[in-house]
Amino acid sequence: MSVYALDIDLPHKWFQTPQGTRIEALHNIQLKIKQGEFITVIGPSGCGKSTLLKIIAGLDTDHQGTVLLEQTQVVQPGIDKGFIFQEHRLFPWLTVEKNIAADLSLKDPDVRRRVAELIELVKLQGFEKAYPRELSGGMSQRVAIARALLRNPKVLLLDEPFGALDAFTRSHLQEVALNIWEQNRTTMILVTHDIDEAVFLATRVVVMNARPGTIRKIVPVDLPYPRKKASSSFLELRKLVLSEFERVEELELIDSSGI
Repeated sequence: MSVYALDIDLPHKWFQTPQGTRIEALHNIQLKIKQGEFITVIGPSGCGKSTLLKIIAGLDTDHQGTVLLEQTQVVQPGIDKGFIFQEHRLFPWLTVEKNIAADLSLKDPDVRRRVAELIELVKLQGFEKAYPRELSGGMSQRVAIARALLRNPKVLLLDEPFGALDAFTRSHLQEVALNIWEQNRTTMILVTHDIDEAVFLATRVVVMNARPGTIRKIVPVDLPYPRKKASSSFLELRKLVLSEFERVEELELIDSSGI
């Protein structure tokens, strides 16, 4: 069996505006991701990061090229691909445990056991019967993460799930995501604008250029876990990723000014 969880080869992804103009969103995206890797993707707004996640998830199939998940082509959404959006998207009329179970019945002892395991994994013990209106933003995102893990997906895709949270809650959820990854070794891809977050979590950081989105550089992060954001080795890697990101922004400004 291939060591790659994902083999992505996307020559082009185009969008068409309401006025009929064709815009290239992604160009020549080639990326191989090993099983159990934690990949973070950074880049300027509009570079196609979220579009790339949706293509991997099978939510967007109007593109050239292929995405192979464990050697099987992705042609539609499925339970083998977990997706966590920027907003938690919980059902307001369901409790925490029922939101996690989603379309499965808690009357099934196997489902009930799995939901209980996930509640413990994301540290929501005592809130099983709570409704979304009774939860903080960070707690709601933990419910969303647990729901995405319910069916043991082969890959977990996270589209800036911590972006709207305060710094303390964001830091806490980074630890939760890392704990889940270390326990399950689920292949994970997280889109973020936060360079500290990208370096703190990833085995590799993918830096993307502006539209059309291309891969500018892939930075291996060979730091042991748990990582200290104030350590010299962390700051050195952060500086490297930041320099690539700043160069992307410089090129974007030059391109937009016509220089």
